[in-house]
Amino acid sequence: MTDTTTALTPATRTTADVADLTARVESVVRTRTHRLLEISHAIHADPETAFEEHRAAELLATEAERAGFAVERGAYGLPTAFEAVAGTGPFRVVVCAEYDALPGIGHACGHNVIATAGLGAALALAEVADEAGLTVVLLGTPAEEHGGGKAILLERGAWEGATISLMAHGTAAAEDLACALVGTQAVDRFDVTFTGRVAHAAAAPHRAVNAGDAATLALTAIGLLRQQLADGIRVAAYVEHGGDATNIVPGMTLVRAEVRARDLDVMLDAKRRVLACFEGAAIATGCTWTDERAEPRYDELRQDPVLAALWDEALRGLGRTVAGGAEQTGGSTDMGNVSQVVPSIHPMIALLGAVGVPHTPTFAADAGGPTGDVAAIDAAIGLARTVVAAATGPAADRLLEAARTRAPGATTIARGDV
Repeated sequence: MTDTTTALTPATRTTADVADLTARVESVVRTRTHRLLEISHAIHADPETAFEEHRAAELLATEAERAGFAVERGAYGLPTAFEAVAGTGPFRVVVCAEYDALPGIGHACGHNVIATAGLGAALALAEVADEAGLTVVLLGTPAEEHGGGKAILLERGAWEGATISLMAHGTAAAEDLACALVGTQAVDRFDVTFTGRVAHAAAAPHRAVNAGDAATLALTAIGLLRQQLADGIRVAAYVEHGGDATNIVPGMTLVRAEVRARDLDVMLDAKRRVLACFEGAAIATGCTWTDERAEPRYDELRQDPVLAALWDEALRGLGRTVAGGAEQTGGSTDMGNVSQVVPSIHPMIALLGAVGVPHTPTFAADAGGPTGDVAAIDAAIGLARTVVAAATGPAADRLLEAARTRAPGATTIARGDV
């Protein structure tokens, strides 16, 4: 930590001061590279899925604690979340660290890279927190792949008083896409249960109310619906439980489904149409049906334009190429929920030379190898430089005022529902 106790103010801060802070945060990351990559490799080699990330969370929390952060484990009532805080400045930045893996294929989404980048950025920012007027929060956010850890943390107050929030996600690409062009889809995941009446499939099938037929009809209807949906809407569903034996007509089936779209209202309208497929199947078969949300809804991502431009500039300063073009939308993240409330960015950083694509074993290997290592360190520096530029630049006052006037307890819970 720095021993300086007086923050540089906009009136006294010079270009040379900002350049010094920028150089210092990069130096901290470079100096800690060996240890940061040890942590990345340890997380990668020991994948833990949603809400089970005990070892990864402890590893990161302990490292922050050793660096002088005040650490709360099990933060906001989530056993595998943590909050590490350094500095006392008015500009409160929440750096997110994800560390959950995918079932069966480990860190095939590169969350070891995300966690390492977040940790590295937070450690660097803590070193300049006094001069830059920062409070640095490293927030360990479990269960991004499924479970909505950030959505839960948001509702429980983890971003209260935050000025900005940010993280960086790895991807397979030949160059980095401008942050403002990185989009994600809102997604709702829900379970539908059909309830009928069991009977012997050979002796008395006429006495049954076939919940298996209801599931089949629903999936067929959804398949037919897809050709009538607008471009960009995604619907996926599968039968989680379809019966117990061939000689028993199933009296209960469970279908798991999700609906995605770039715009929340479009997604909600599509979900209504999908639910009508389930209702029609229930009517046709004589079953009853219920639906319930399987996990918190993920809202679409809103990239703050000022922070996005600063991130792009930081990457160019590292010698990386930042490409323009059209918005690219794919996947969903619970960081979208945060971005609806707090000025945020969730850029994608290219794992240059990666062979695989995310959510494949090949990409998992890339995330744990040299290409993932470079991305983790570059992302850590990029995030830290973005925060320094935001906190010391012309947008600082606007961002601070927005944080001061934000309604307490603001979440996205009232943005519409089905």
